[in-house]
Amino acid sequence: MAKEQLQVLNALDVAKTQWYHFTAIVIAGMGFFTDAYDLFCISLVTKLLGRIYYHVDGAVKPGTLPPNVSAAVNGVAFCGTLAGQLFFGWLGDKMGRKRVYGMTLMLMVIASIASGLSFGDKPKAVMATLCFFRFWLGFGIGGDYPLSATIMSEYANKKTRGAFIAAVFAMQGFGILAGGMVAIIVSASFKAGFPAPAYQDGAVASTVPEADYVWRIILMFGAIPAALTYYWRMKMPETARYTALVAKNAKQAANDMSKVLQVELEAEQEKVEKFAQEPANTFGLFTKEFLKRHGLHLLGTATTWFLLDIAFYSQNLFQKDIFSAIGWIPPAQTMNAIEEVFRIARAQTLIALCSTVPGYWFTVFLIDRIGRFIIQWMGFFFMTVFMFALAIPYNHWTHKDNRIGFVIMYSLTFFFANFGPNATTFVVPAEIFPARLRSTCHGISAAAGKAGAIIGAFGFLYAAQPSDPSKTDKGYPPGIGVKNALIVLGCVNFLGMVFTFLVPEAKGKSLEEVSKENEEEVENGTELRQQSGHDTRTVPVL
Repeated sequence: MAKEQLQVLNALDVAKTQWYHFTAIVIAGMGFFTDAYDLFCISLVTKLLGRIYYHVDGAVKPGTLPPNVSAAVNGVAFCGTLAGQLFFGWLGDKMGRKRVYGMTLMLMVIASIASGLSFGDKPKAVMATLCFFRFWLGFGIGGDYPLSATIMSEYANKKTRGAFIAAVFAMQGFGILAGGMVAIIVSASFKAGFPAPAYQDGAVASTVPEADYVWRIILMFGAIPAALTYYWRMKMPETARYTALVAKNAKQAANDMSKVLQVELEAEQEKVEKFAQEPANTFGLFTKEFLKRHGLHLLGTATTWFLLDIAFYSQNLFQKDIFSAIGWIPPAQTMNAIEEVFRIARAQTLIALCSTVPGYWFTVFLIDRIGRFIIQWMGFFFMTVFMFALAIPYNHWTHKDNRIGFVIMYSLTFFFANFGPNATTFVVPAEIFPARLRSTCHGISAAAGKAGAIIGAFGFLYAAQPSDPSKTDKGYPPGIGVKNALIVLGCVNFLGMVFTFLVPEAKGKSLEEVSKENEEEVENGTELRQQSGHDTRTVPVL
């Protein structure tokens, strides 16, 4: 049987959408804005770093980062993010969401600025310091995943909770656009102020000394929006669910939420203490009871996020094909260094605007109408279909006349990633676990996703190389080819569909209801029953 809900939690569940909801979305979303900005803008400046620090006299083409350096510069932030998700997820359940929230933001601000100040004039010194600071930037970003999702889920009402958490995640879209626009503005300004010939007309002169400022300014700009929200993060009260259910301070929870909701709330300390003593609310993460109640749920959220990110971050395999197909980026030797930054930024911004950003907001508008399960399953289904449609007739798509079709199929794949599992894998772990383990379990799920991202971004970069050694990119060993890599990714997406069946539906339910925190145990603690009339299925029937 379900117990009577605490008044303060019930007030949050039934509250109408108010100004504080939107304030919380912006405050929580700024971490994801910075996350997307940083991960996006580094891909805009890696070509410039190659020209500046790895120029080879007499070479036909401009300098590029060696594969191992490129992987380190792009991948070290992923490693930091994975570590940060696990550490700050655990810390958020131990110390409280708010106390840890400021730490992650300040770490992001300091590391963003330090990334642009990477010192030395030798390639090894610059790349080593850049990687060091980007690891700590990723560490801070990683903490924002479980904390932002948990805070938003615990502040939201049950009717629109999914949309609010998805809106926090959708701030990534604005971060991507901001990264592109900042790169466009900075590169256009420097291009106008410091004109230079194309590489083929003057190899050394094509990279002006001032180009070294371009990448530093672009990287450091990411600190500004994060720094602006620090004050507001510190003003946010601790979530009532943490204060009441974990810290067991009913009076403080009632006082905090009375100010937020502008209603009088009763402090129910006796009910909180009774609630905390029940066996259902005392088990830890590494217990048989957790394994029995939530083991499959954690397996479902972790595996679906892992599989999704393998496919999602593999998109860099096809960027060069798409950009050359549309004619947005001419050969590198026909441009100077700053013009190349401008062209890449413009191309990637347009791709993001057309396919990435709309998918996020489709999820925001529909997640509380059709549910998390259907959106996630449908997203994996269409990603599977489009990956196989790209892979099986791959030779057909390589012909010049058919490349526009390839671009459309590619865009649809990532539209359904964002209107699908890329959003729902972030939302669901913040809803289905008990309050005392919520941040930790979200961090574990997110870390599994980042492990998938590392495989998708770097493992497939090597795997997609042609099997003919003479046709591989410089510095890469032979692989299985793009066609076979696409088939593997199609299979990965299909597995995502299968593991989605382990994830419960949380639409329209309170957090305590979906995590079974508000249930009483009967028959010696072995059987749980919900209030009559509530669905007890793990997933909805399609």
